[in-house]
Amino acid sequence: MPIRLIPDDTKVPFMRFARWGFPASLIAMAASLILFFVVGLNLGIDFKGGTLIEVQSKSAVADIADIRSKLSPLGLGDFEVQGFGTPNDVLIHLVTQPGGEEAQQEAVRKVQNVLSEDEYTYRRVEVVGPRVSGELAETGTIAVLVTMIGVLFYIWFRFEWQFAVGAIASLVHDVVLTIGFFAVTQIEFNLSSIAAILTIVGYSLNDTVVVFDRVRETLRKFKQMEIHDLIDLAINQTLSRTLLTSATTLIALLALFFFGGSVIRSFTAAMIWGVFIGTYSSIFIAAPILIYFNLRSEKVGKPATADESASG
Repeated sequence: MPIRLIPDDTKVPFMRFARWGFPASLIAMAASLILFFVVGLNLGIDFKGGTLIEVQSKSAVADIADIRSKLSPLGLGDFEVQGFGTPNDVLIHLVTQPGGEEAQQEAVRKVQNVLSEDEYTYRRVEVVGPRVSGELAETGTIAVLVTMIGVLFYIWFRFEWQFAVGAIASLVHDVVLTIGFFAVTQIEFNLSSIAAILTIVGYSLNDTVVVFDRVRETLRKFKQMEIHDLIDLAINQTLSRTLLTSATTLIALLALFFFGGSVIRSFTAAMIWGVFIGTYSSIFIAAPILIYFNLRSEKVGKPATADESASG
């Protein structure tokens, strides 16, 4: 017997709730943009440049205060020392040093001199210059924009222009709220965060296309049904699939978030958020736009007859 999270004959009036969800989403998007420009993102080394050194103390617990006291006299400018993962793992962030790549390497050597290999194991050293970080930021932004333009033409070609507008509105909603999520939580925003945004776009688009495909099928079967009721019917018919997909994806993401380590934590945190907003936007953003843009021009108030419903 197939797994069913909800009964097949659900009749949830989603479009009635969308009257409240749509304005709430606009407010949330505006708040996300304000936070982005006022608070900003906690940019990682990929975007602001500098040096990242990951060390592991050979004692049971790393003494972060002692590490800070040893690095302070080195004249390396602003730096951050933070624990992550196990109690003996430490991340050291150094700002970009004046003098180019040689200065970055010299800073690493100074750190290695005061934090000897007798006490610490060096697991990772990454140096990213400001020019490279700027190019990465530009390339990441272009990747998101090109993806969304490609989605616009794909949906337009496969369905109709109203569906394309709905899909793009849903994806813009998801991207903006994900940026707001990073601004609120101050989780480090790095290249894996860009990958997470692109993955959220793909996940949300897949969910939206499933709903749109069922809407298109239902339009052909019930030609006299009110558009609000028709979209509610299509969403209810795909609801079990949507919730099952979201639940199984969340189980995998939660396991990665708690047990996958700090390297992928930014990615998994964004994806967990993205599963929720991607599912939400497919129902409460993409679908209502089909109504606002007059998907079906004929205004027939009469619902489908029993014969028509039986024939479908």
